Amino acid sequence: MQNIPILPPANLGILGGGQLGRMFAVAAKTMGYRVTVLDPDPNAPTAEFADRHLCAPFDDQTALDELAKCAAVTTEFENVNADAMRFLAQHTRVSPSGDCVAVAQNRIQEKAWIQKAGLQTAPYQAVCKPEDISDASAELLPGILKTATLGYDGKGQIRVKTLAELQTAFAEHGGVDCVLEKMVDLRGEISVVVCRLNSENVQTFDPAENIHENGILAYSIVPARLSADIQQQARQMARRLADELDYVGVLAVEMFVVGDTHELVVNEIAPRPHNSGHHTIDACAASQFQQQVRIMCGLSPADTRLLSACCMANILGDVWGGDGSEPDWLPLQSDTASFLHLYGKKAARKGRKMGHFVTLADDADTAFGKAQKLHKSLKKA
Repeated sequence: MQNIPILPPANLGILGGGQLGRMFAVAAKTMGYRVTVLDPDPNAPTAEFADRHLCAPFDDQTALDELAKCAAVTTEFENVNADAMRFLAQHTRVSPSGDCVAVAQNRIQEKAWIQKAGLQTAPYQAVCKPEDISDASAELLPGILKTATLGYDGKGQIRVKTLAELQTAFAEHGGVDCVLEKMVDLRGEISVVVCRLNSENVQTFDPAENIHENGILAYSIVPARLSADIQQQARQMARRLADELDYVGVLAVEMFVVGDTHELVVNEIAPRPHNSGHHTIDACAASQFQQQVRIMCGLSPADTRLLSACCMANILGDVWGGDGSEPDWLPLQSDTASFLHLYGKKAARKGRKMGHFVTLADDADTAFGKAQKLHKSLKKA
């Protein structure tokens, strides 16, 4: 059954109705499929494009029974109930698997899997109780104490320099399971989006060079401004991790570029399309969302070729006026090599991802510079 391709106009289901689900729905509808989304938010961005919106909690059994009627189901975020995905897998095709999602939900399990794949992580220690903080922990300082679950966009992370600060940070996190990571000689951050149906059908997109501001991704530059050898190594590492997990779907692998030698260290994974892969809609032969649709339907991943150097810029609620007035879209919309994507969210808030744009250019440096200039033009005085 798993080997039989699912063709239009089959109904595809997705857990989560945020912007990733919205872009998935656009891709699926364009390809001729119908879409059902499960999300408790009545204003979920995906609902505007879906054929059906199951407005209910992610563990609502009645809603899950309805979603199970879809030909295949995927997810747009990793904090979905993994047990719900396992339940759905008893009745329909589900990718990625609930087990893979569960790995990505917990940094302790995630790092264990990364190392099992023979890949390097930053030195770390699990901190699950006060007694775990010992003299040995001092070897990981200065470091960052991260909650093992529910952390994203810089949330759930506290920098620590001393054992006393570590103890205080653990208390501030509420004593939940954490990971203490040693700070590395960070020279850059990159990510690779892997599209895997099985061991014979795997594609990777070009690595994206990621620049963060206040813990939130601000720009993704493609191709990454690194040597061809380093970029190829990043692709191989991402594929190796996907193979170790026997992953089916779209997987983003985030990596640190460390030291003068640009050694690659795996930071974390996301079992879904990724913010740093949004450029694929405008700059690649196929988008990461088209790949998500294809793979969940049992089709081989499509061509991942980069058609143009580009830069993706996130648009946060910070650029809206204090009265809720829209940014000045004219400079961006007047640029014929830049493409705006808004997520349909009703309220703009500081730090909230409201949209993104992609700027194409002849080379990565030019694209980045142009994107920065256009981004500044959005901000209200």
